[in-house]
Amino acid sequence: MNIHGGTSRRSRTRTRLSAVLAAAVLATGLGAGIAAASPSAADQSQPPVPTLNWTDCSGGFQCSDAAVPLDYRDPHGRTITLHMIRHLAADPSQRVGTLWMEPGGPGSSGLDFARDSWGDLPTELQNKFDVVSFDPRGIQTSSPVVCYTDSQYSAAVSAAKGVPGPGAFDNAVKVGADYDQNCLKNLGDTAGLFGTAYVARDIDLLRQALGEQQLTFYGRSFGTYVGTVYASMFPSRVRAMALDGAYDPNSYANNPYAYDFPQYLALDAGMNDFLTWCDQNQSQCGFGDGNSKAEFTALKADLDANPVTLPSGKVANGFTLAYRLLFNMDSGKVIWPAFGQALRQAQLHDPSSFLLSPPSPASFAQLNPNTVVSCNDRNFPTSISQLKLHVTVSSQAAPLLGTPWAYAPPMYDQNSAPACVQWQVPRVSRYSGSYRAAGSAPILVLGTTHDPDTPYQDAVTLSHTFDNAELLTFDAEGHTAFGRSACATDATATYLADLTLPKPGTVCSDEAPPAPALSASAKAATQHSKLLEEGQDLIASATS
Repeated sequence: MNIHGGTSRRSRTRTRLSAVLAAAVLATGLGAGIAAASPSAADQSQPPVPTLNWTDCSGGFQCSDAAVPLDYRDPHGRTITLHMIRHLAADPSQRVGTLWMEPGGPGSSGLDFARDSWGDLPTELQNKFDVVSFDPRGIQTSSPVVCYTDSQYSAAVSAAKGVPGPGAFDNAVKVGADYDQNCLKNLGDTAGLFGTAYVARDIDLLRQALGEQQLTFYGRSFGTYVGTVYASMFPSRVRAMALDGAYDPNSYANNPYAYDFPQYLALDAGMNDFLTWCDQNQSQCGFGDGNSKAEFTALKADLDANPVTLPSGKVANGFTLAYRLLFNMDSGKVIWPAFGQALRQAQLHDPSSFLLSPPSPASFAQLNPNTVVSCNDRNFPTSISQLKLHVTVSSQAAPLLGTPWAYAPPMYDQNSAPACVQWQVPRVSRYSGSYRAAGSAPILVLGTTHDPDTPYQDAVTLSHTFDNAELLTFDAEGHTAFGRSACATDATATYLADLTLPKPGTVCSDEAPPAPALSASAKAATQHSKLLEEGQDLIASATS
């Protein structure tokens, strides 16, 4: 971590973490580059605004570092360095301000999001805005948190199953506890400082550093929760905001099991929709012989019993299949023929199937902070028996993909519960509400009706949670709408650029149909929209 020293308030952090931190500094380099912060004579309660020094970083982009408080309870103490990126407005004469692009995850890179998105943005957004993003604290280039090393993650994933057997719950609890202990060992007294309230404070400091009175904001997936918290904490600083693939914030933060259960159901519903299409379109799908659900269930068990050894020497099993499907399902119907071909290859134990590629180090770089942020943001019950009930019910309700994910190592969203229930860290960077964003500009919420990642009902709920919001519906499979629907993209761009909201009740129905010309390459199958950044590194690793 690139963390700089100054005064700190360790009295507000559990004392038993202090000794752990000392060891962590020596073991992981947490103390590298320590320098004393210099409080000014001005208001000591306000953190200093970072100074940005932009330099060319190729492709028309500029990059800068920014030092912000590591712990906002001590605004002039230790700092953490965040890495930022921007592309200046293509037509300075039309410039309106800054469009902040907030990535998903938690764990995805804002630097990559901005680079991958800019060329596909509508011209009016390119012309009118400096497009800005960053890697949030603890993520990618901004002092990345590492609880499990690549080898530890690989070992835990290799032991996971597509069809978990007896003892799976006890093992999930054990692995969750081990993950947490590694977090404490590696992060010390910083472990609780990577929650979304602090990310929102970071964004507002960077807004000031950019010289902007207000931000125009687009957030996707987990970026919608970041946007919700930002708008709730700093409502007057929002010029316009579009939140795509939205979270129900109250449920996410304050009632995690009530939030996670529908996510299990949505994931299985998406898989069920695909398998139903397979049975009805055998010539396009090529998997299942008209009985795709049974064939898929049998395939998970077969791969567990007879893992496939890849040319790299890695081994793929039933959980590998579930892992790849979860992330690639976000692309919607366009990828379905590629799924069918890849599942058929997996039945034949053909290692070229992209669904048989285990997680890579690029994946782990996203998955580590996903769990850490979730545990800091969310108020999980501490009861192991309540956890067992939740995991059991979720697994039974979502047998296609929910079952392998329910008992997997801490990796992504709904399966972080076994780690977060045992999280022995004060959640000082957590935001718990209110989420009304009272006094903000109108907020456009986008929801996809068959979203396998963020259920559509979450978008409906968020649009009702805000004091001033409009809901736009994308009637489609897959995750998010902007960049996948011309209708939703145009409506969003018009609002962000000109502050003209779509008509109430607008429904877009222009999802790309299954594309028979696509090969089994998941990378090719997702090139229809670079804005689907969440999982791009995971997809790319399957085809590299």
